[in-house]
Amino acid sequence: MYRDHTLVPREAVRLLALGILATRETTYAELASEVRHFTTHVVGPSLDLVAPPIELLKVEGLVAPVAEIDGDDAHETLCITEAGQAELAHLLKSNVRPGVSEINKLIITLKMRFLHLLEPQDRDLQVEMIAEMFQRQLVRLSGLRAHHASTAGYLNDWLDHEIVQTQESVAWFEGLRAKMG
Repeated sequence: MYRDHTLVPREAVRLLALGILATRETTYAELASEVRHFTTHVVGPSLDLVAPPIELLKVEGLVAPVAEIDGDDAHETLCITEAGQAELAHLLKSNVRPGVSEINKLIITLKMRFLHLLEPQDRDLQVEMIAEMFQRQLVRLSGLRAHHASTAGYLNDWLDHEIVQTQESVAWFEGLRAKMG
């Protein structure tokens, strides 16, 4: 984790693997396949997101085999442990870095995928934090747009597009907060 309590890319993959196992038991091979599928579809192929071995989650006691299968780790069914549940909650409660990057997009997507696993007050805090991150992004984009108001070219068109998307994200997360309660 970075000093600002935000996730490094490998921790995003860890969150994904633990979150999947928190929702259902699955085999090692299916878990690896789902992690690869999810990350590739959110951010595309990325060397930063090479999944740490699921075996490491076993060594750390975060996941455990449901039943031992001699010599066939790929088809071994895994489940999350109590320590894994605690690690998942810790990862889900992490901060989100300022700005909208591909890794932030993955982390926000993962938070939305597993937000229901948190206690209501923690869910609300996470949604509020993400909404505030988009609000800060909106302030930065609007300031850049104002500074370059008379600049020739297509910068202002692109900034207008980004501002609209960011405003929609702020509204969506504020709507989610209202819906949650």
